[in-house]
Parts: sequence; C-alpha cells; structure tokens
Amino acid sequence: MHEARISMTVNGRLVEKRCEPHLRLLDFVRDELHLTGNKEGCGAGECGTCSMFVDGKLIKSCLTPAAKAQGCKVDTVEGLADHESGELTVLQKAFHRTGASQCGFCIPGMVMAATSTLRRNPHASLDEIKEGLSGNICRCTGYQKIFEAVELARDVLNGSRPPAALDEEKVEGDFMGASYRRLDAPSKVAGRLQYAADMSLTNMLHMQVLRSPVPHGRIELLDVSEARAMPGVEAVITCDDVPGKDGFGVFYHDQPVLARGVVRHTGEQICAVVAGSPAIARAAIRKIKLRIAPLPGVFDPEEAIGPGAPQLHEAYPGNLCKHTRIRKGDVEQGFQQADYVFEDVFRTQAIEHAYLEPEAGVAWLDPDGTVVVHSPSQNITHHRHMLATILNRPINKVRMVMSAIGGGFGGKEDMIYQGMLALAAIKTRRPVKLVFTREESLAVSAKRHPFTIRYRMGVMKDGRIVASEMKMLADGGAYAMSSPAVMNKASILGPGPYRIPNVWVDAIAVYTNNTPSGAFRSFGAFQSEFATEAMLDQVAEHLKMDPIELRRVNAMRDGANTHTQQDIVRSVALLKCIDGAAEAAQWEPGVPHREALGQQRRDLGLAGARAPCELGARLPKHEARAAGPQVQQQQAQEVEQ
Repeated sequence: MHEARISMTVNGRLVEKRCEPHLRLLDFVRDELHLTGNKEGCGAGECGTCSMFVDGKLIKSCLTPAAKAQGCKVDTVEGLADHESGELTVLQKAFHRTGASQCGFCIPGMVMAATSTLRRNPHASLDEIKEGLSGNICRCTGYQKIFEAVELARDVLNGSRPPAALDEEKVEGDFMGASYRRLDAPSKVAGRLQYAADMSLTNMLHMQVLRSPVPHGRIELLDVSEARAMPGVEAVITCDDVPGKDGFGVFYHDQPVLARGVVRHTGEQICAVVAGSPAIARAAIRKIKLRIAPLPGVFDPEEAIGPGAPQLHEAYPGNLCKHTRIRKGDVEQGFQQADYVFEDVFRTQAIEHAYLEPEAGVAWLDPDGTVVVHSPSQNITHHRHMLATILNRPINKVRMVMSAIGGGFGGKEDMIYQGMLALAAIKTRRPVKLVFTREESLAVSAKRHPFTIRYRMGVMKDGRIVASEMKMLADGGAYAMSSPAVMNKASILGPGPYRIPNVWVDAIAVYTNNTPSGAFRSFGAFQSEFATEAMLDQVAEHLKMDPIELRRVNAMRDGANTHTQQDIVRSVALLKCIDGAAEAAQWEPGVPHREALGQQRRDLGLAGARAPCELGARLPKHEARAAGPQVQQQQAQEVEQ
C-alpha cells in the first residue's frame, strides 16, 4: 500500500513520518511516536479515552485519520504539563487532590475534555462541566470526584479559591476519615502510567485470535497452512502446541487454552496468529479454513439440568457445575409456625463488567528461558501455577507480572488469554503482544451470573422471620471459572444480616452454551441479597410495617448465630448502622406505598447487607489451641460445598 508523508507538530515538536493513508491519529501517536497517554477503550468514538486536541479542538483520535492532522498542531495528554519542569497543570493537580483517578484508564481523556471545557468557559457551571465531559466514560468513580476536580480547578483558575486548595490534606493523629492521595495519581493524570497495551518491546510481534462463530459445535477442519505461509506471519498457535496439561480455571481446570475438538460458546478461541503487525495477523486470520459441525446447544439453566439436555462436559454429568447446600434448624416446622408465608421468584440478568481497558498482555522469554507474562491479571499467583502446568515448566521458570489494571471488578481474575501469549513467546522466541478489541472483550469476558431465585419466607405478625428458603439457579456459562465460589458466597450471604432460626439454601450453577460467568463485584451476594431485601419490602407492605422497623426487629445483634452456625460474638453494629442511615436520609417512618407518581421519580431505598465476615462454619467456642485439624459436630446444621 502506498505510504504518504505526514507532517504535524505534536506537543510542540515537529514530527515528519511516512505512514499508510488509513492509519488513525491514535495509532500514529501511540505506535509511531510512542506517546501512549491517550488510550483506546472502544475504537468507536464513544468512551473518550482517546481524546486529543487538533489545532485546539477536542477530537476523538480513534475516529480521526492521521492524514487529517497534516500541518496541524496536535496536543496529547503528555503535552499538558510544563515541558521543562514537568509540573502538572492546575486541572491535573485538582484531579490528584480530589482522588478523581481510580483505575486511571479514563483519566487522560477526562483531563483533555475538562481542559477543553474550562478553556471555553473558565466559569463553567456544574451542568456545563457535565455537558463538557458527556463524551467521556468512567467505569470506576461514578463521576462525582471527577466533577469535584473540575470545579476545584475552575475556582483556583478564576481566583475564587487559593492555590493552597490544591495542597494535600495534612493528617495528624488518627488517620480514620482522612483523605490520602493515591501514590500513582500523578502518573495517571499526566498519562505516564503504562498499561499492558502501552508496552512496546524491541522485535515485538502481534497476536490476533480466530474465534468460534457458533455456540456449540465439533471442529471438523482447521487448516492454517495458508495463513502460516503468509509473509510476515511468524507462527500459528493451536491446541497442538500445548506441551503440558491443557486446562485452566480458578477452581476447575475445565477450559482449554485453545479449543480442542469442540467449541462450547460463541467467541471461544480456536487458534491464534502471530505476525509482525496486527494488520498482517488479521489478514492471516482470514486465510484460515475452519469448518464446524453444529451441535445442539442449551442456553437456559432450567433446560440445562433437565432430562435430555445437551451435555457440555463429560466430567460434569447433568451440566451440574456446583451445588452448595446450607441447612439450619427445621425449615418446614418454621413455615408451619409462621403466621404468614410469602413466596416469590426473582431473576437477575447477566451483566458486563465494561472496564475501560480491554484485555491485553505481553509475553517474552528471558535469557535464562523464564517465560514472562505481563497482563492486568487480578490473580497472578494462581495464573502462574496454571501456566507452569500448561507449559510443562518448573514454577521458577514462569513469571507473572501484574501490569496496571484499567478496571477489573473481578473480570480479570480468570485467565483467558495468558496461556496463548506464553505459548507464542516460547514458539517464536520473541516478545508477543495481544490487545482485545472492545468487540472481543464484550463477547468473551466473563459476566455476572444470571440468577433465578425461588424464595419462601415465613414471618410472624410482629415481623420476626422464622423460616427462610432460597433455591437459587445460576447460569455458569460454558466453563466454571469462579462459579463455585459465587455459589458459596451467594448461599452464605443471601439470607442477609438477619436472625433466622430455620434456613434452607440451595445454590446451583449449571453449564450452558452461553458466555462463561465469573467473578464480578460482590461474587453472588448482590443477586441473593437483592432477593432477600425485595422479600422484606413485600413483608413490610403486607404487615403495614415500616421497612426500617422490620429490619430492626430481625437485625443481628451481639451473640447472633448465623445460618452457617458461626457465633458473631461482638461488634455487631447493624442497629446503629440502620438508625444512622435513617437519620442521614431523613427517613419518614411509615408503611411503604405504591401510588403512581409518574414514570420517573426520586425516592429513597433501603436494604441490608453484610460483609464476608462469615464465609464458613463456626469455629469452636473456645479459641483453637495448638495448630492442627479440629472437627466439631454441629447440631441442626449442615454445610456442603
């Protein structure tokens, strides 16, 4: 393809390069100039992480051809700070001061958009600030700290607040409640913090992945010969390249590095091409001949555990991935004792993490033969052990390095692509880089488990809960990932922070041909506790009882015994917490009502939850003495995991 010469001024420096006409400005700046402060979060102009200035105008560089910046003045986030001293701008300092950066991946784009807003209107109102940032997405913060940062910078710049407002809060004595600055915040607001996709090594290769177009099928043909013969292609990785035990997973090693004979969900990785550039690798992917014979799929958890359902894994008959049971007391006797028995069914949906940083990683071989993988993994120790088994190498010859994580929320706990990278680095003996597109990330990243919860709750006239039965069915998707732990935690935390003498919990995760479900903030507690709190609201309405009073009646207190038979001896501050929340919210006691007040309205909600202080059965009442196993029988209680 004919290359064109491009000349522009970038951050005050004249740059002249030859590049392909279709090259995006974002790629030109990141790959040719190695200015990686501005990111690619979506590639579609939606998230704003790529925001730059061209002749002073804010643009989305992922949609802008580099050729359109010919002769222009381009400013990236790296160019905002003082070129000589490196001192941050007032706005960057304000982002640091307010704690606006969490994962930091969105922050360069946010800083650029906020800079543009204050340049246009130094006295911008909060609504105008929000409008100025409306083209930028943050997945971590909820935006509040970002808005506070822009307001602080505005006030300092226009003189209504002194520059000292940007200084760090001095903390003396008790640090509880004080605001500490993040140590890595300056590098985030200046665009200097390096994420996995920002890494560039000498002689580095690039990987692209061929994925399954169907949810369930048997691979009849995989011919990579034409792709392997293409100029610029260094290797094609398939399941045959795995030298060790081919399987990984947080709990069960049921997922192959690359599909082996069968694909179990749409988007499953089948093989990978390693080439001198992403474009060559993508072209080679199109040369691969793939034929898959469709197999019957199952997509509904109820059908997956029914008779005659297609089986995904021979090792897990009936598509049963995990069944956690907890029993306390006699739940049927409790229902007979109850004045009222409430029943309902609750369903929650799959949810995408949507972290701004798509999955990425770089792998290489050290001179001593150690395989090194840099990736935003939330579970590097476990990943290291799995990689050693997959690669059939001693553990001391495998090294995992956690790069900066541009948002994870549990979604980067599962090892999806690191095995492919390690295999490619070994096969080519060169550094190999893989960066998912946003489409790939959405298609294959683990989701929050969808739940169906069948609930029965027995209650006395005074509001006391005497029996609770939860039967939970979760869609685990094609591979187990974190499903076992999610079922355990949903079972343990589901009944909420309440005293209930009789409890019956079943939590079942099943295999389906959907995208795998995995770790996601709260690990199953969100789904199960949502159902409990919704049931309590129904109870309050039926009993004509204030929802807060209902929760006070049932709240755990010092000495409470949980449904896993753990004694919570002291420091149970739930009543204090409920009363404090009610006071802060200016709660008006009364019976809940459902009168229609329009399609949209603002109201107060109430829910109770507990932190994982009881992720297991109780310890003996007397403190454990010498180290060693102890077995204690527990009456009227059973936990099976």
